[in-house]
Amino acid sequence: MPASQTPTSHPVPRAPTRGRGPSGRPVRLHVAGALLATLALVASACSGGASTTPAASPQGSASPSGSTAPSPTPAATVKLVVGLGYIPNVQFAQFYLADQAGYYRDAGLEVEFQNKIDPDLVTLVGQGAVDIGISDGTSVIPAVSQGIPIRYVFTVFAQFPSIVFAKATSGIATAADLKGRKVAIPGKFGSSWIQLQALLAGVGLTVADLQLVLFPDFGQLAALEKGAVDAATGYANNEPVRLELSGEKASVFALPPASQLPGPGLIVGAAALDGPKKDALRAFVTATRRAMRDIEADPTKGVDATITRIPELATDRPAQLAVLEATIALWESGYTRTNGMGAVDPALWERSISFMASLPDKLLAKPVTAADCTSSALLPAP
Repeated sequence: MPASQTPTSHPVPRAPTRGRGPSGRPVRLHVAGALLATLALVASACSGGASTTPAASPQGSASPSGSTAPSPTPAATVKLVVGLGYIPNVQFAQFYLADQAGYYRDAGLEVEFQNKIDPDLVTLVGQGAVDIGISDGTSVIPAVSQGIPIRYVFTVFAQFPSIVFAKATSGIATAADLKGRKVAIPGKFGSSWIQLQALLAGVGLTVADLQLVLFPDFGQLAALEKGAVDAATGYANNEPVRLELSGEKASVFALPPASQLPGPGLIVGAAALDGPKKDALRAFVTATRRAMRDIEADPTKGVDATITRIPELATDRPAQLAVLEATIALWESGYTRTNGMGAVDPALWERSISFMASLPDKLLAKPVTAADCTSSALLPAP
């Protein structure tokens, strides 16, 4: 998820994609309203159908001699339906690598990836129709407050990916310099809208101090490139990367550590934490984290796995690598480096819940706590 909001698509390359965040979803939907109606990561695309790719059948592993030997899998393979973002792209490289490298298979799992928009994913995970998926933490909080039984169990983006960006030549050097400037947004909804309010609050401003310009077609990057606006909301692994690939240096304004919000991560149904697939879900998380470590060490493995999954992305491999490297930079924080990749920070969640409850948008239907929204039951040892 990135969301997950979180981060319109272009024909090729498909990543970075316009108006999509780390969960790869369309971002036009208002989080609270969308969840009441039916979350991953970024409105025309919202009406698109989900795509489903069957998992490969479990198979043997090659031995050092080149012969094929049976994989050390449990007697009964467990099938998991995994919900990823709306459009397959390089931001999901760890899932593709874990699948292709046999990490899921060797853990006794048969994995089926489904690509869906965020509101559908949150609902389906809560219902148990999707076993595990990716969603923004800022979408989990209002969902749980509305009674959707989900839990956030693994932090994929330990640094909140939503940002505000501008051209380096704009004269905007800090978030405080946004005062009085024209700032492009897709709408007053989603993780980018929440991030903008948090960013401004940190420098004593509110959205009333800006000249907001709406681009419901997610055309804020194009508007900034043409000089129609001074800055825009976006995602650290999307628009600034695209801007710099075009030869224009970007200034990026992310949330400071003390103001971080929970980024996209893995969610499961609350009942699954004590259900028959609990061990399989834990094995999935462990295998996914292993692939993330592999990609951290060698990002080209993630690009290769993505291109194997989505061959058309091979036409612009440098762009895929640039997006993936920007994505990897968001996987870790001071908290996860101390407590292990994927660790869920309860203090961050409590701060975020309090902040979101204070917003005039009334995102929370009822009070919730970090314990209501998260669980560490599926986390592997650091």
